[in-house]
Parts: sequence; C-alpha cells; structure tokens
Amino acid sequence: MLHPRRLDHDAPTGAAAAWPAGHRRADDDGHALDRQASVLMAQLWSGISPISLALAATDWALHLASSPGSQWRLSRQAAELAHAWWQEAWRAWARTAAASLPAVRQPDAPTEAAGSTAPQPQAESPLAQALAEDARYADPAWQRWPWWALAGAGKALELWWQQAAALRGMQPHSREQMRFYGRQWLDAWAPSNVLWTNPQALQRAWETGGQSLVKGWGRMVEDVQWRLGLQSPPRRFDPELAPGRGLATTPGQVVLRNALIELIQYAPTTPTVQREPVLVIPSCIMKYYILDLSPHNSLVRWLVGQGHTVYIVSWKNPDEDDALLGMDDYVRDGVLAALDHVRCATGAPVHLMGYCLGGTFAAIAAAALGGGDARLGCQRAVEGTEEEVLASLTLLAAETDFKEPGELGILIDEAQVRLLEDMMAARGYLTGQQMAGSFQFLHSRELVWSSQTRRWLLGEDEVGNDLMAWNADVTRLPAVMHSQYLRGCYLNNDLAEGRFQFEGQPIALRDIRVPVFAVGTVKDHVAPWRSVYKIHHLVSADVTFALTNGGHNAGIVSEPGHRGRYHHLLTTPADHPWRTPDEWLAAAPRLEGSWWPSWSAWLKQQGSGQEVPARQPPQDPALGPAPGRYVMVRYGD
Repeated sequence: MLHPRRLDHDAPTGAAAAWPAGHRRADDDGHALDRQASVLMAQLWSGISPISLALAATDWALHLASSPGSQWRLSRQAAELAHAWWQEAWRAWARTAAASLPAVRQPDAPTEAAGSTAPQPQAESPLAQALAEDARYADPAWQRWPWWALAGAGKALELWWQQAAALRGMQPHSREQMRFYGRQWLDAWAPSNVLWTNPQALQRAWETGGQSLVKGWGRMVEDVQWRLGLQSPPRRFDPELAPGRGLATTPGQVVLRNALIELIQYAPTTPTVQREPVLVIPSCIMKYYILDLSPHNSLVRWLVGQGHTVYIVSWKNPDEDDALLGMDDYVRDGVLAALDHVRCATGAPVHLMGYCLGGTFAAIAAAALGGGDARLGCQRAVEGTEEEVLASLTLLAAETDFKEPGELGILIDEAQVRLLEDMMAARGYLTGQQMAGSFQFLHSRELVWSSQTRRWLLGEDEVGNDLMAWNADVTRLPAVMHSQYLRGCYLNNDLAEGRFQFEGQPIALRDIRVPVFAVGTVKDHVAPWRSVYKIHHLVSADVTFALTNGGHNAGIVSEPGHRGRYHHLLTTPADHPWRTPDEWLAAAPRLEGSWWPSWSAWLKQQGSGQEVPARQPPQDPALGPAPGRYVMVRYGD
C-alpha cells in the first residue's frame, strides 16, 4: 500500500515557505522588499500584472507607429463603422418616430404595373447584426431612439478594436492580451451598465415607483462591503442547495481519508455490477460535487444506476499549513493513493477518469504507471494474476498539451505568474476568491456586468440553481502546487514535451497504452476542445473522442433527457494517420442526446464483460458517510 508522505507541518510557511526548485525564497535572496512591492501592486491592480499589460501595450504601440498601412486601414474601418452607425441610428429614430404617430389608414396602394419591381428591404449592416446577437441588448427597448444609438456606438467600438488590436508583427500573446483587455474596458463602460443609459432600468424604476432602485442600492452596498471584507458573502442561493442538502446526496461512504483526500465509494443500486470499478478524479480547483449535483443531473448517481462501482476523490480545502504541497503530492497522495485503495478493494483493473485539472493529474499518474515510475501495493498478485492496474483512462475537458490553452492563457505569462507567486507567498495559498475572480474576469460580461445590472439596476433577485451554488463554493490552492502547475504546464508545456518529472523521474504520456476516452466541449474557454484533442498524438493507445455542445461545466453535466444536447463521437486507432481537429469533426458522426450513454457503453466494452455481485461500501464510523468532511470546509476569503 502507498503511504502518504508526511508533510513537515513545523516547516516555515507563508512568506518563508520553500518554493519549487529554481525559485529561491525571497527572504533568502534579500528581496523581501521587492515581494512586498509586488503584493501591493497586485492589490492596486486587482491581481493583474501591470508589467505584463505594459509590455503588450508597448508591443502594440510600436507596431502601430511603424505601420502606416495599418494606420490607413484602421482609419478606413473607423470611417466605415461610423457611417454604418449613422445609418442604423437614423433608422432607429425613424422607427421610434413612426411608432409615436397615431395610426392612419392609408389608401389602398395601386396595383403594380406588370414587370415593375417592388422595393426590397435593405439588408442589415454587420454592425446591426452584431448588436442583434448581443444578449445585453435583446430587450425591444434598445431598438428605439436614442438607446440604439448608444448601444450601437459601443458595439462599433468593439468591432473596431478587434481589428485594431491585431497588428502584423505583434507577439501572439500581446495580440490576445490587447484584444482581451480592450474588450474588458469597453464592456465595463457599456451603456447597459449605467442607469441613465439603460432603458430597461429606467422603465423598471418608473413602473415600481423607484422601489427597484432602492432594492438595487441595498444589493450594491452588500456586494461592496463583501468585496472589502467588511461582511460575509451575501446569501444568493437557497440554503438547501448545499452538500448533503440538495447537492451531493448520492448515498455512499468515505472509505479512505489521508492528509489530502477523502475517497468516497457509492452504494450500488443494481444487484450486480461491472467487474471493473470507476475511479473519478475531479479538479481540486473547485469542490468535487460538480459531478454529483442534484439527483436528476448527478453523473455519479447515473453511473451507479448503469451498474458501475463508482468511487470519487474529495480534495482537502488547503490552509496555510499546506503551502508546501506540490504536484507530486497531488498525484501520489491523491490519485495513486485512491487508485491503490480501489485496486485492492475490488481486485480488478480500474477505469480511471479525471475532470479538468483532475484529468491532468490522472494523465500524469497513468503515464507514471505505464513507464514504471510508480507502483501500487496491489499492482501484482491480485487473484494470482499479473493484471494491469488500469482498464482505461477517461479525460473530461482536461488538457495535457498547454500550448494553446485558450482565454485562460491570456492571464498566464512570466510577469503574471511571478505576481501570483508573491501574492501566495504572503499566505501560503491562492484564496478561493482570487481563483474565482480569475474566471469571472475572463467572462466578466456574463458573470460580472450582467449580474450587476440585474442586481443593482433592475433590483432583481438572482434565481440560484445547483450549478451556480456549486460555483460559489470556492476552494484554495496551495502555493507550491499552483506555482508548479502554472510553470510546468502552462509556461513550459513540460507534460506534452516529455520534460515533466514525477518524484524526480521524467515521465512521458506516450507510456499510456490503455484505451483513452476524451471529451471536449464546443464552448469551452478553459480547455478548448482543439487543445484537448491533442491527446491523440501524445498517447500510444486508441483514442475515442467525444465533442459535446455546451461549455466547460454545462457540457460535462449533460444528463440524458437534457433538451438540445448532442455530441460527435469517433474512435481513432493508435496506428491511424494523424487527423486535424477539423478533419476529425468532418468524419465524426453526430449523435443526438447526452454523451453519458456513449461513455458507459465504451466503459463496458473496455472491461472484461464480467459482472460480479454488487459491492457494498464498508461503513466506518470514524470516516462517516458521503459527502464527507473535506467538502464542508469553507473559508471567508
């Protein structure tokens, strides 16, 4: 059996914590003042590195100054957009004026002469089409004067900036940063965010006699005080939407607890089960019950109902004593410790599944096992055989090649990582709110500004659901692990390029030889599906790839019966010539409905086909029932 490494809890943490190899401690270098200045800078810039932003802005300004052709092109595009705005604004004024006039019966129009052509309606300009597709301006009030003119001006600036930010010769990272930060700035000043330029808010205030503004003011005060740390987070969700009450209610038992994880085994609901169990490794960035939400959309509950023995890892929410936990700890004391227990308890090869960062951990563990760099206590002599530890590997929205990480990569470069390391050194961890803030910043239009418009300007209560309640249940990340993850994966792409080390030994994903099932989602901004797809040329195995509609979370939580769901599915043998993502998509048939049944059928195909009597989880009062203790730990930061 594996024995989790005992961390030296007497070791210094916080500002004096030890960092990964190659990053000497700030205090030992005599650079404590630099670190303190960096923390202050992070506070002033809301965790965004101004150095990184300044480098991108300089790259853009120098290329613009030295490119007269680009200057002319952008001037012409600005003039074209201004002309389109003027035409569409005039049409909005005409529509508003016509609607305000009393209806007058017009005489019957004369019959058109033979061969004459009736006037055709003018086609919408690209500006009008772009505005029509923006959910912020979906209300009919925005089609009237002067509101269309305000919204149209903001949209014209957005369209122009997307072209202006992409100058020939710029570094790709600088180009994406300039596009992103420019869009964020324009979103912040959108007319929908201001009371006096939002017709919906003004109309609601008129209809309610100002009560909507009174309610909105109260919510704004609550939000501001919470962000300043003056009060606890405002309650936005039903208190019954919590682990063990409404969420994470699938019956089961905690069967293993160490310093890093709790392992939950779920109670069977069928008389017999597949011989090979399923071990689920969720991401440690958020709580595990994204895969066990409400009973109707719980993936683990559904898997149990399909006749699988299901285990899941619940990660500890770290504190300052866990600052020294690294990637090795999460793979060894998390994935491999859980795998060892499941292998011993069932005596059968295991279907290992990882979601998001949990999928990256699972891939590292599978590569270490395949290359002989890791061994389990039950790896040999189970039932007198030499069976493999793994029956298969499933990766859900999980990246193994980080060269094209999508929008999240915009916030990751050397300057930004250094700023984060200095912030974490002060406490020993990245706070849950800092982590959540990064994802909110990436999608501020939907998660920040639209939410504030509803709460502050319209005075509306947010209708909380299970996914929103889970998303608000944030977790911390240990300083060392987060630093290693950002540098080793995002900055250096060590895992895909064979430089990643597990416990001092380099590992290679090509040592993964068990069948792989990978899932990408069409609208994933955290792990873009074309990046997830690269698993095809990294492993030495058959890869079955599923592409489902939805985003990083909603595409995975896609229960059977969910309306509008579909997925593409195709298996690529290990010796098949390389197909680009677009070639794969053209060849993969589209299947209506959830990808869950396709995955369950695939799991059964990769197993032995044998069924065994249902495995009841052992009950240990010292460990307790699901959902366990670790999932209940919350912090106010």
